[in-house]
Order: sequence, then structure tokens, then C-alpha cells
Amino acid sequence: MQMATLISPQAFEAYKQAAGIAGNIFAFGLFVSPIPTFRRIIRNQSTEQFSGIPYIYALLNCLICAWYGCPLISYDTLLVTTVNSVGAVFQLSYILIYITHAEKNKKFKMSALLLAVFGLFAAIAIGSLLVTDLELRHLIIGFLSCATLISMFASPLSVMNLVIQTRSVEFMPFYLSLSTFLMSTSFLLYGVFNFDPFIYVPNGIGTILGIGQLVLYFYYNDKPKQETREPLIESFA
Repeated sequence: MQMATLISPQAFEAYKQAAGIAGNIFAFGLFVSPIPTFRRIIRNQSTEQFSGIPYIYALLNCLICAWYGCPLISYDTLLVTTVNSVGAVFQLSYILIYITHAEKNKKFKMSALLLAVFGLFAAIAIGSLLVTDLELRHLIIGFLSCATLISMFASPLSVMNLVIQTRSVEFMPFYLSLSTFLMSTSFLLYGVFNFDPFIYVPNGIGTILGIGQLVLYFYYNDKPKQETREPLIESFA
């Protein structure tokens, strides 16, 4: 609370909103990053060796975090809802493209997982509304959103390990890593200004991991590349 006493309420609110808006803008870089992959899928009329699981998980994360930011759950965190609502639309679009061009067994699996995501989210949303204690409701959804967000930020660890093994940044695009770092840092500040640990804790972890990705990128960017290559997306499956 000492920070708020050193800054005028108007300036403090302005900084918080600026951080949230910046987070929304930087998140857009994350949302559009899979577009080249799905252009390839559409062009080749095949999902090839790409996995759709990361997009299923990202959709669930976006839905839960968007619900956490709603006024029914949290106070004054609407920018969390806006960014994750946009993210959910992007992830759903990617999943539908994947299902359209997938083989029959993959099509069935992805369709079942998509229905499971919506079913699980509906259960979480309805169940939380049945909790009449607003503080308890906030804590329950807060811990869920925090857990899914930390898991999402931790998922690139396998890619970072691949970069170290292959001494190549081929499978860790620079702009994706940069967008992750900038978005996480923005929402870290937004959470700090809002005194919300469910926002600043996972995004603090995301910021650290984003820095780690950027360090690896600049360290291995000029290193000789090995002959063997593995599809990046398989490391998330």
C-alpha cells in the first residue's frame, strides 16, 4: 500500500490502466503468432505432425482467466477479461481450422476435447455462481486462473530445453518470446497496481521465463545449427 501513498490516486489509476492496455496490445502478438502455422495447414489441407492440444489448453486458460476478470468474480480487473476474451476467440478459430483439416481420428479427438473444455468451463462458471460468499468465490476462481496461467507460462520450458540441446533457436521465434515477455511484464505491473496476487504472481513467473527465452535466443542465435530438427509443436503434446 506504500506505493499508493507516494503517487496521487489519479496517477496511480492512470499507470494501472496503461499497464493493462499495454498488456492487451502485447498479447495480440501472442494471439497472432500461430497464423503462419495455420496458413500452412490450410494450404496443405493437412495438420501434418502439428498438435492441436496446446490450443485446447490455451482456450481453457483464456476462458477461466476471462471469467476471473468479470465483475461477478473480481473488482476492477476488466482488462483481464478483455484480453482473454480476444484470446479465446483466436484459440477457438485455430481449433476449428485444425478440426476441419485433421484426419478422422484427430478430428474426433479434438472435437471431444473442445466439448470437454466448454463443459468444464460451464461447470466452473455455474459452480462459482452458486458460492454466495463473494470473497470465497474470488479465491476459488483466482487460484484456478493462477494455476492455469502458470502452467501456460511454464509450457515453453520444453522448447527452451530443445534450444539448449540443438543449440538452435529455430523452434523459438524471437517475436513470440518478446511478446510473452512484454505481455507478462505489463500484467505484472497491472497486478501490482491492483494489489492482486492472482495477476502479478503468475505474470511475474511469466516475465522471468520470458527473460530466460530472450537470453537463450541471443546466446544461441549465432550458434552453428545441428542437422537434426524436431517439430516444435510435438514438444507440447
